Amino acid sequence: MKTKKVSDSKIEMREMVMPHHTNPQNTIFGGTVMSWIDIAAAMCAAKHCNKPVVTVHVDELHFISPIKVGEHVLIKASVNFVGNSSIVVGVKVQSENPYFNEIKTTTRAFLTFVALDSNGKPTQVPRLEIINDEEQRRWDNAKIRVEAARKLRSQLSN
Repeated sequence: MKTKKVSDSKIEMREMVMPHHTNPQNTIFGGTVMSWIDIAAAMCAAKHCNKPVVTVHVDELHFISPIKVGEHVLIKASVNFVGNSSIVVGVKVQSENPYFNEIKTTTRAFLTFVALDSNGKPTQVPRLEIINDEEQRRWDNAKIRVEAARKLRSQLSN
């Protein structure tokens, strides 16, 4: 199975917050941000494995700061960890005020995807080549999250 670098599948998307994206507080509706996160992460995961992917888990979705009408939104997604058929993607959302060049981190999330073969069944994904300390830190943290989620699922009753 082929090995890929984190840089091989990074995704950056940009959007602009329009009035139809907002809630009664005139900031972006959280569901819109969640949708953009899922799209960017899915594109990243699909690019890593060159196969269709489905979202199977969203972990640690944190809304840190509001995003206002007219601000530009930058969504960055990169592969943090891979299993046999799963890919964990980290996403960071930033807002930019285009008039003052102010950039702030607004949202962070981790999503897990499963790659699918031509029959819609889980299929093996390429290994991830870790190149630097930051990528190793992200790998280690994602592995802890994956193992903690697995343990929690086993402890919860259906």
